[in-house]
Amino acid sequence: MKKIILRRPEPTDTPALHLFFLHVIQDTFAKEGLAELGDDQNHEWATKKKYLADDLESQGQKRFFWLAEDEETKEIIGTIEYGEANDFIQQTLKEDLSNCPEIGTVYVHPNYQNRGIGTKLMKKMLTTLVLKNVPSFCLDSGYKQAQMIWQKKFGQPDFVLEHFWGSNSHHMIWKRDLPFQLKE
Repeated sequence: MKKIILRRPEPTDTPALHLFFLHVIQDTFAKEGLAELGDDQNHEWATKKKYLADDLESQGQKRFFWLAEDEETKEIIGTIEYGEANDFIQQTLKEDLSNCPEIGTVYVHPNYQNRGIGTKLMKKMLTTLVLKNVPSFCLDSGYKQAQMIWQKKFGQPDFVLEHFWGSNSHHMIWKRDLPFQLKE
């Protein structure tokens, strides 16, 4: 992999992105020891497909994606998006989040993980939000591997819902003001 291109999605990307989402979701669930939760995987996949459709239909007004593409192979190797904070975050934070979008769908293809692609996508998204005069953002995760990354990049979460997903399986929520400097 020589160069990564960050770009906005196009309607022609839809089939490849749907397969990409499914692949990363299945891989993540397997790594988290949750491979048997097929209904949960399907729900997450449906949500990500809806977010993509919302972006394309609203031209980035309802949801907004960035894609990472391997310049050489033209393969989509990462995604990130922002939009209205999900119901779970809104119910947990119990505050007005109308000017505090959720960053989500931070997915990197398993074959490309641990190469800085997620960090590049996050930096691009934070810059995008600053340029749009967004004052703050939030994100959440119930995945242990993602939580370790987010704690490294964003510090300790603002909310920890202990044992939410079972014994020693917590759910974490971060809320940060912009501009924000990612920790390396």
